[in-house]
Amino acid sequence: MNYDLLFAIIFYSIILILFLIYRKKFEVQGKIFVLYKTKLGLKLMDKLAKKYPRLLNFLSYISIFTGFSGMAFIFYFLIKGTYNLLVIPNAVPLLAPVLPGVEIPGLPILSFWHWIIAILFVATIHEFSHGVYARLCDTKIKSSGFAFLGPILAAFVELDEKQILKKTKKQQLAILSAGPFSNIVAAFIILILTIFIINPIASAVVSQNGVQVNNLEKNFPADLSGITIGEEILSINNISIQNPKNFSYALKDLKPNDEVLIRTNISSYNIKATENPNDKNKGYLGIIISAINVSAKENIRNKYGNLIPMFILWISELFFWLYAINLGIGLFNLLPLGPVDGGRMFSTLISYFIKNKKIVQKIFLIVTLFCLLLIFINLLPYIIKLIYFILKPILLFLF
Repeated sequence: MNYDLLFAIIFYSIILILFLIYRKKFEVQGKIFVLYKTKLGLKLMDKLAKKYPRLLNFLSYISIFTGFSGMAFIFYFLIKGTYNLLVIPNAVPLLAPVLPGVEIPGLPILSFWHWIIAILFVATIHEFSHGVYARLCDTKIKSSGFAFLGPILAAFVELDEKQILKKTKKQQLAILSAGPFSNIVAAFIILILTIFIINPIASAVVSQNGVQVNNLEKNFPADLSGITIGEEILSINNISIQNPKNFSYALKDLKPNDEVLIRTNISSYNIKATENPNDKNKGYLGIIISAINVSAKENIRNKYGNLIPMFILWISELFFWLYAINLGIGLFNLLPLGPVDGGRMFSTLISYFIKNKKIVQKIFLIVTLFCLLLIFINLLPYIIKLIYFILKPILLFLF
């Protein structure tokens, strides 16, 4: 049974029922964007802004600096990643849709509840931070609440945009950079907690035994070798593989053109590594593995049963996705693109140096269109997969 699909149906059914019952409290924009406006968190935003003005003002300089540094970083890597995708065979797209069930090379499959919780957490701290800095700059907040962009859950704060435009450039940049900055900071705090607290606890109570081929990246060495999904990996270069850590350790020094002997429960395969799409100095096989059996350690199971250890493992996976999605959304929002925070920061910056509004608008439009083109190229492989997934049943029926 596909539990993710079941949970999604139940979750969105409940949301739909609430929408139909309390229809007057929802605001629909453009037929796919639904807002539920509240005053939730507004008093706390105002309280924090009044209680810690010096600290927040100091952090605003770091936030603005981080914002423009992150903008340069993500813009450069988006250009580089797109170039690699166009000229290097089998290169992996830099961007990927982070949605339940979507397979992203090198990452575990995202479950529905991990997705919902992570998106809600990320959106809430992002928007809350905008609200705190808006109040610091004495900007009115009209409302806050939850939103749905189609099926995607989000949070929002509705600021008085006319008041923002009357603020100094520094104040505007402080408000705009606050959201992405909070996501990036949250990502690194979560990463530290994961490394030093969550993962050690999970490793102490849960064991991962056996390694199997979970997926193969098309046209990479592992895929071309003949190895198939589901095979159990027994050894690599005669080194016994008992868990995913053994697998990672056996390949940690892999270089391009290195030959790897993989023995499975079915056969043996000699595979020559290719260049890692993200690092030409490292080797890459294009094989994605998973543990065959994940269970509570015997001494833990005898004392606490299976439920608590499995819940700790679930929390460990949640922390991974909280880190990954916080960092990803924080950096993506810093792209000099249209209505996102980075785009508005970029527009504010160039308007400081160029006073002609028409020239500013033209530059902004050109950069936005360029970003959209790069994003489209990176998402194209996933768009093709989605179209194929939708059309596959029809094609099978017709032919």
